[in-house]
This record gives sequence, C-alpha cells and structure tokens, in this order.
Amino acid sequence: MNLKEIADELVAGCREGREAENLAKLYAPDAVSVEAADPMGMGREAHGIEAIKGKHEWWENAFEVLEGNVSDPYPHGDDRFGVRFSLKTKNKETGDISEMDELAVYHVEDGKIVREEFFYAMG
Repeated sequence: MNLKEIADELVAGCREGREAENLAKLYAPDAVSVEAADPMGMGREAHGIEAIKGKHEWWENAFEVLEGNVSDPYPHGDDRFGVRFSLKTKNKETGDISEMDELAVYHVEDGKIVREEFFYAMG
C-alpha cells in the first residue's frame, strides 16, 4: 500500500470502528507508539504491535466515546501523514465527561506504519 492508501484506510477504520483490524493490516510488527504524556503509568512509548494493542484495549476499557470526529489525512511528503481527532468521552470509572483534541502523526516505511506520535494539550 502507498501512503495515501494507508492514510485513507486508517481514517476509514477509525470512523467505522475497525481500529483493531487495522492494527494487523497497517502496522509493522515492531511499530512504536508515542504519547505526549503517560496516561497508563507505563511510560510514554509502546514498542511492538502487541504493546500497541494493549494501549487500544486500555482506552476501550477506560473510556466511552460519546461524540467523535476524525479528520481526513494530512499527507506530509512520501513518508508521513497527520490526522486530527476531536472526541467527547466519558470516563467509565468516574463518569466524568471531557473533550479532547489530538493530533496524530504517522510515519510509514515499506508500506506499513512504523511509528505514531500523539500530540494533545495537557491540563
């Protein structure tokens, strides 16, 4: 897959709830995911597809998405693209509702996502 195909499929998967399927399809086995903060208390970086799956499971167990918007991808050269996520979420444990705005930058090599970086305001 080329950069545009990967970017379009990632966005479609996020919009349609196919994130887990896309991890297997779009990500390299040794991909790295980097957060702006340490939300799980396990460090900012997750190394490898299994660790990234663990992040997704943590998110799904901790939050309910009440409203969400996923932008179209913003390509950057031949090896990167960005996506903006705007979400209204409910913390499943506390019931707190919050809004978040996040920018994700995805790095692609040899037809697979090898690195993702998340940028967001920290309060």
